[in-house]
Amino acid sequence: MPNKKENQSRRQTNQYDKILRENLEITLPVIIKEILGLDIVKSEELPDDVQHTKERKPDALKKVTDVAGNTFILHVEFQVKEERDMVFRMLEYYAMLARRYRLPIRQYVVFLGDAGPRMATEIDTVHMKFSYELVTVLKANYRLFLKSDNPEVKMLGILGNFGSGDSYLVVKEIIEGVKSHTTGDFAESRYFKQLRIFVQLRSSLEQQFEKAMETVSKFFKEEKDFLYRKGEAKGEAKGKHKKAIDIARELKKEGLALDFIAKTTKLQIEEIEKL
Repeated sequence: MPNKKENQSRRQTNQYDKILRENLEITLPVIIKEILGLDIVKSEELPDDVQHTKERKPDALKKVTDVAGNTFILHVEFQVKEERDMVFRMLEYYAMLARRYRLPIRQYVVFLGDAGPRMATEIDTVHMKFSYELVTVLKANYRLFLKSDNPEVKMLGILGNFGSGDSYLVVKEIIEGVKSHTTGDFAESRYFKQLRIFVQLRSSLEQQFEKAMETVSKFFKEEKDFLYRKGEAKGEAKGKHKKAIDIARELKKEGLALDFIAKTTKLQIEEIEKL
């Protein structure tokens, strides 16, 4: 039976998947060109369920033609953590796709974590050879994403390579870039919540992110004010604690890490776990 830590990790992974799928139509062309290095001139959406002996739902599946005239099936999976059996999962996809479409297949796993992945990428036995390409967003310059006009793409900059740049200034630049291409408070809060979730993949940037958000985001400042100052202004410690509980409950629903929620709300992790 999964323990609390495993359940939390599963909730976080589901949250990353949800954001990626919501934004995929906008972000995928940039990922294909800038991260995978493919120059695609024609693309056709394919059904996202591949069924033979079992059902699989690829993260991205397209029939494409590149600039050289090569037509093939492009299969992309996004990973936020190591998966020991990834090579076997990709092999299962390959077999089902090959049987269904009878076209060349190119498979990529795009790793979003903050460390170099060590997952196996090939199977080499006497009777079979198989491999897929493993790429990591951390090796891509964050400016590749910032040059886009879409906030969904700009957000991916937080997962890129900052080079020798000051991490606080880079994080602030990314936040300002997202804000500058966002219309309305609702959209701004949505994108900043998604950014908060992505920052958990780069835990070393959490403090810089909090600091930058306080200087850039009106929404964030109002949220902090709501949590920490409203209760103090009334002199009601009980009311302040209730507000903190309400905020913690909402952040937990968003799939944020317990230690991050505790740091933000000043509540104990044990108390947050019970919500």
